[in-house]
This record gives sequence, C-alpha cells and structure tokens, in this order.
Amino acid sequence: MTYQLRPYQKNAVNSVIQHFRKTDDPALLVLPTGAGKSLVISELGRIARGRVLVLAHVKELVEQNHAKYESYDLKASIFSAGLGRKEASEQVVFGSVQSVVRNLDCFNRQSNEDKDFTLLVIDECHRVSLEKDSSYHKVIRHLQALNPRLKVLGLTATPYRLGMGWLYQYHCKGTVRTEEKRFFKDCIFELPLSYMVKHGFLTPAEVIDAPVVFYDFSQLTTDAFGRYSEADLNTLLKGKTRATTQIIQHVVKIAKDRKGVMIFASTVDHAKEIMGYLPGGEAALIIGDTPNKERARLIESFKQQRLKYLVNVSVLTTGFDAPHVDLIAILRPTESVSLYQQIVGRGLRLAPDKTDCLVMDFAGNRYDLYSPEIGAPKPDSRAVPVTVPCPACGHNNSFWGLVDNDGDLIEHYGRRCQGFEAFDSERVQCDFRYRFKECDQCGTENDIAARKCHQCQKPMVDPDQKLRDALNLKNCMVIRCSGMEMEADQDRQQKARIKITYHDEDGAEICEYFRLDTPAQQGAFYHHFGKYALINRAESFRPSSVDIVIQQQKKFRKPDFVIAQKQKHYWQVLDKLFDYQGKYRKAE
Repeated sequence: MTYQLRPYQKNAVNSVIQHFRKTDDPALLVLPTGAGKSLVISELGRIARGRVLVLAHVKELVEQNHAKYESYDLKASIFSAGLGRKEASEQVVFGSVQSVVRNLDCFNRQSNEDKDFTLLVIDECHRVSLEKDSSYHKVIRHLQALNPRLKVLGLTATPYRLGMGWLYQYHCKGTVRTEEKRFFKDCIFELPLSYMVKHGFLTPAEVIDAPVVFYDFSQLTTDAFGRYSEADLNTLLKGKTRATTQIIQHVVKIAKDRKGVMIFASTVDHAKEIMGYLPGGEAALIIGDTPNKERARLIESFKQQRLKYLVNVSVLTTGFDAPHVDLIAILRPTESVSLYQQIVGRGLRLAPDKTDCLVMDFAGNRYDLYSPEIGAPKPDSRAVPVTVPCPACGHNNSFWGLVDNDGDLIEHYGRRCQGFEAFDSERVQCDFRYRFKECDQCGTENDIAARKCHQCQKPMVDPDQKLRDALNLKNCMVIRCSGMEMEADQDRQQKARIKITYHDEDGAEICEYFRLDTPAQQGAFYHHFGKYALINRAESFRPSSVDIVIQQQKKFRKPDFVIAQKQKHYWQVLDKLFDYQGKYRKAE
C-alpha cells in the first residue's frame, strides 16, 4: 500500500532532515490532534538509514503507531509488555518507555553487523521531564552511549508542561520561549490548530458561551506547578450539589441528538457524583486507579457507542482516539491553554455524519481554542493572549494582556522581547524590555527581578530599601498608589501643562507636572514618566501637546508606589516604583 503525505506533513519531515543535517541537538515537532503524527513517524522510519526506536507512554499509542507503519507494507517490531510482545529485531521498533527502560540490554548491538540506533522518536514528548533519572532519560543515555550522534526527536500537540513551562528554548520563527536550559533545544516545525480546522482536517468546535449554571473557581489558588488542590476543589464542589445536578441535566438535554459525550470532572468525588445523575447503563467512569483491563473494556464500549457518556478525571486528555465524540463538557478548571486544547481536541476528529463538536465549559476557563500558549499562568482572570510588536527588532510577541470593549490594549504582562537572531550556532535574544528596573549606576535596563546589573555587575538598589529609607525621613511621603488621574492644567504664566495626580487608599495625593512646549520638555516627560508608565513601550509616543496626552491617557498605567519630598510649598516627586515585587502590600 502506498501513502501520500499532506503538504504540511512533507514540510514537517523536511524540517527534521534539515535540522539533523546541521546538528545533533534534540528537537521537536508540534502537530495538533488529527494532524497524522503516525504518518510523519512512518515516513521518518522508512527513510532512516540506521535503526529507529519510537517510544510512547501507553500501549494504545504504541499499537496505533505500529499499525499505521505496517499498513504501508513496512515491517516493524513491537516492544511492549502491555501488548504481550518484546521484539527488537527489525530496523524500526515501536516500544513503550516502561518496557524498554526495564530491558535496555535488548537494545545493545547483538553482533558487529548490527546497526546502531540513529534516531529516537518520542511521541507525546511533553511527558519528558528534566529529571535525569526519569525513564526517558535512561533510555536516551543508553542509546547515546552506543551512538554519541543519536538524533532525538519529540512530537506533541502541546509543547508546554505545567510547573516547567515550555519544553524547548527556541522556536523556528525566531522566538525565545525560555532562557532556561531545556532538553529539546528547538521547535523546528509547528502547525496551528486553526489550519487543521480551516482546511477540513478537523471538525469545527462550537463553544457554547453561557451555560445556565457554572462553577466559580476564581477564588482558588494553585501550587507552584499550576495545579489546584483536590481538597480545595472538593470543599468548593460539596456546596455545589444543586449546581452539579442542573449542569448534568443540561448536558443530557443538549446531548439528546449527540453520539458521544466526554465529561471532564474536577476530582474523583466530583466524577462519582456526576455519574449518579447520568442515565443508567449509558455512562462509564475512568479514573487513574481504574484497572487496565477494565479501562480497555469501558473505552471499547464507548468507541462502539454502546455507552454514550464517558466521565474521567485527568486521564483521557492525550493518546485517546474516539472520532465519534461530538460533545465535550468541561466541569474542571484548566491551568493552561495547552491543557484546554488537549481536552477539546478529544472531540475534533472527523467522523461520518459529524458536522461539529459542541464544547460546554461550566468552569469559567474562557480560553480561546486557537490562541497560542503564552508559557505562564494567567496573571488576571480577564487576561487574553495579545500580540505586542518589538520596536527594536520587529518581532511579534505573544503575552497575556487586558483589552477594553473596543479591543484596544489596556495592559500587558510581558517583560522582555522574545525575538532572537542566530549567528552560526549562537543565538542572541533581543534586549528590549517592556518592564524593567533601571541601574542607578549605569542606566542599563534590567529585568524587574534583577539583583545585579547585567551590564556593570553593580548591585541593584532594592525597592524595599528605597521605601524603608523614605519612610524613615521626616520630610518624605510614600503613598501606596491606588489611582492616577491626568488632566490639563496651567502654570503661573498661563502655560499649558499636564497635571498627574497620584492617590492612595486613604485619600492622600501627590501631584506631578509636565510641560510639552519644547523637544527638551517632551523628552523630560518621556524619561521621567512615559518610558515607565506606557503600557505598550513598543508604540512610539512622543506627544507634542497636552491635549494629545489627555486624549490618550489610557495608554498609561499607574505606579505601585510614589515617593515625594517636602519642598517649601509643594511635594516634589523623587521616585515612582512600577512592577513592585517586594514585601510591602500594593494598593487594592
């Protein structure tokens, strides 16, 4: 049987060939649900000169990838205890990571005629941690000991891991994802989910925006890994029995004309409660402790449509394929765009007579399915992904931000431009900063958390020390800024000027004035106020009149603290602290 690669699959394969011709650095491909990862793996296995090992974390993926490969009249081995086979004789081997790591001797050279493994492919590579003693890293080290030039390729739909962030450092379109070291250095190809839907390779998702009842998880906090405490979730949900009843009744009503329904619950207790409200004999529950045989039986019954509802808790977000699913009900908070995409992705595969997939979100997640992953938790429940260009290099950055009703940017949370330039094997990140702390010694702009200037290496002045010093002086005032107003004003000579008033929570205020008649005055306004307060420093803003500033005052943000010194008849602003991260409380 011959097969035809889609254009984007050819591009993905070519990107792998080009990358590994230049370097042995591990790399990954980002291909969304339904993009045909198995076919890309098959083509790479077919054209490889040495031996190829394809790893997956569950037997279903091993079996699926192997079946796809052999469907093209190619021969491969399976090494998976879960599938009852431990064979490694063929050029291409599909294995489960658990079975392979326990039997590494089977992947040694058996004779001098044997070829080394030259390519290791890791499916669902977002499961590869940074822990050097993990199963994946043990397999990698073993194969690298036999062949130091082993190529390692990862495939995933979601190159982001909670608690760790991005899986790779550099994106093929010139973006620095993280300055921290990662096992996978480069993302060499990424296909947007929107492309798959637009070109008819996936089913469109119809998000039902306003369910009749929903849970409010906004008051719950997450741990350092972006996860919600099961105890906190259970405490909140125990008081929502009536809401859960109404939600499931609504789901059942909407599902009347649907073929397959997946329900994502918050906790095991929550899932069990949900099961009690679903029609008897039509639903199954799968959790982490469900025995493998029972899980396989229930999944097969669901795939054969003997069951209509499948309830689960964090176990069927990847590696699960049931194309007939046409309704997704989300009853849990999701911690990232990636996880949201994984959940909704269970319902996007094509199937006969399937025209769309309904997505009902009862947890207030409000993610845009086609938005990019930002790489950090939402700093505000209202935040959405925004594109912010860099004035220095022109790179379009993706940050969390806030927009008004007109769609205009009113705040973003980016710190530094994510663009980079490559010089041979060295990559240099653009040094433009949207949020910064200025060095008192040399004036260099540093990250807001920097303790030492990256240019002159002198210690940065601690914001808390600035506040303590000011509070200890009799003629100084510090206000915790809760609001800022800008208005047109006149000085004693009736010259127009801007009056900026900073308020604290108790009604105290400090005023600051700027004239804009000359280029020098305009420069002073920018250097003493604008470059710190502009929400989008990427936007050129050198106003020539007071009226222009007043009309566009929403372009500016308030400081967190204002420090002023008493003069004879007024308070003179000495310093303004933006992006404060110290121990003192900020204004509500």
